[in-house]
Amino acid sequence: MIRINLLPHREEKRRQRRQHFYAISLAMVLLGGLVGVIVHSVYAGYIERQEARNGFLKAEIAKLDQQIAEIRRLREQIDALLARKQVIESLQGTRAEAVHLFNELAQGMPDGVYLKSVKQAGSRVTLTGYAQSNARVSHLMRNLDGSPFLEQPVLVEVKAAVVDGRRVSEFTLGIGIERTKAENDAAAQPPAAKAQGGRK
Repeated sequence: MIRINLLPHREEKRRQRRQHFYAISLAMVLLGGLVGVIVHSVYAGYIERQEARNGFLKAEIAKLDQQIAEIRRLREQIDALLARKQVIESLQGTRAEAVHLFNELAQGMPDGVYLKSVKQAGSRVTLTGYAQSNARVSHLMRNLDGSPFLEQPVLVEVKAAVVDGRRVSEFTLGIGIERTKAENDAAAQPPAAKAQGGRK
């Protein structure tokens, strides 16, 4: 019987399988590393593009903040100008009031009555003066009530006083200035409404 020694052949097969396994393992490691590098590059590109977008958005937001601040400053200036315009318009609308007031007071002042002070607060006027009698104060109130420019005379106070050794009646009288409806509407209209009305 012939004996054949198969040990070298088996050892060679084992060595070839081992080399084949090492080669496959090395290829898998290289492939895994390559996939990792590709994935890292892709994600790094995404992150870089997102950071660029974020930087662009931050720059645009900063520009918008500056524009908003400028718009707010311009609105404040517009409001200040509209308030100033309203004051000027109200002054222009009432600049003739003092003339009319003194003219009506001069026409309605009866003999024996003279004023020591005239104070105006808005459309109300307070008259303080002396009269020879209470009847002359009543006459003054009737004259002022008949004026087309003055309205609602109200006697606030009347009391006896002595001036230059003579007994007189010291009185305080309140009266309103009658303004036209257009003037009242213009005075009551807010600046924003006036501005919108002027832009139509």
